[in-house]
Amino acid sequence: MRFHALIASAALAATALTAPSSALAHAKVVASSPAQGATVAKPRMVTLTFSEALLPPTAAAAIVMTAMPGVKNHGEMAIRNFTTSWSKDNKTMTLKLRQPLRAGTYEVRWQAAGADGHRMKGSVGFTVA
Repeated sequence: MRFHALIASAALAATALTAPSSALAHAKVVASSPAQGATVAKPRMVTLTFSEALLPPTAAAAIVMTAMPGVKNHGEMAIRNFTTSWSKDNKTMTLKLRQPLRAGTYEVRWQAAGADGHRMKGSVGFTVA
């Protein structure tokens, strides 16, 4: 009986080692609007599309103004006038703003857990002209 358990354990370990690398991947942003590094005019919506479905209760995003034209040493300012929604497949987070963003540079900072439970975080930066 122990021999069968040893064989089963070895087979399970071999399966884990040969699992597709996508099973070991972590969530990351694969597309955004505005895109990373883009310059846009007064957006009213920001979308982040992830490489895998996320668990919405574990996800959060913040829009932060990092600089304003003509203002030296502008401190970071959190933008709070948005609501968050998800696509049906839980891969796209949409932040809908009540008012368009003003001229300046922004970062959308996110954190979330994927199906594997690992918590990931990142950011997307863009400029509003």
